[in-house]
Amino acid sequence: MKIFNPIESINKNKIVAVVRAEDAKEAIEKADALSCGGLKVFEITVEKDSILPAIEYLSKNSEITVMAGGIITSMRAQAAITAGASAIISPVFQKNLLKFCLGNKVPHIATVSTPNEAYDAWKSRIPVIKIFPAKSMGQVEYIEDMLRPMPFLNLMPSGGVTLDDFKLYLDAGAVAVGLGRCLYKDASLKEIKERAKYAVSQLEN
Repeated sequence: MKIFNPIESINKNKIVAVVRAEDAKEAIEKADALSCGGLKVFEITVEKDSILPAIEYLSKNSEITVMAGGIITSMRAQAAITAGASAIISPVFQKNLLKFCLGNKVPHIATVSTPNEAYDAWKSRIPVIKIFPAKSMGQVEYIEDMLRPMPFLNLMPSGGVTLDDFKLYLDAGAVAVGLGRCLYKDASLKEIKERAKYAVSQLEN
């Protein structure tokens, strides 16, 4: 059953596969392999417009949620929304982009690093706050330290989160995690599928 609300999908599925690729074909191949392995939520990093056809293609799959990541400008956000992105994820927190997404009735996920930034994002009603780079900022303990005084924050750590430790972030109170290179670095499409299967299996343990 398709979950049309991307935030609901993030909260339900717990893993967001962050797909970075050189072109749309590579992005589609990676996402298809990950989807076959059981992952349902995707952040397709849009560093250039040539990636947008991947979002257009993948958004037609009613079984998955496709969001656009790496978005900084309203112009590229509009292009991603037109291509079919169900949410806009920015590597920073800027209120102009938030205002644009609100105006287009598309959820906006901002990325922050510090507790002050996270609190400001929460006050701005950002539904899920991406913490990046989680590994460099202090890993699981950093998330625990941030949530202790502010348990109301909906945090999604990403950046250096691995297949071996992502469950610890969830146990620490994160609503979801972003998994990137650990899912596909130096891996064949078959291996990517197996890594996705492993990640999903860890959620059931």
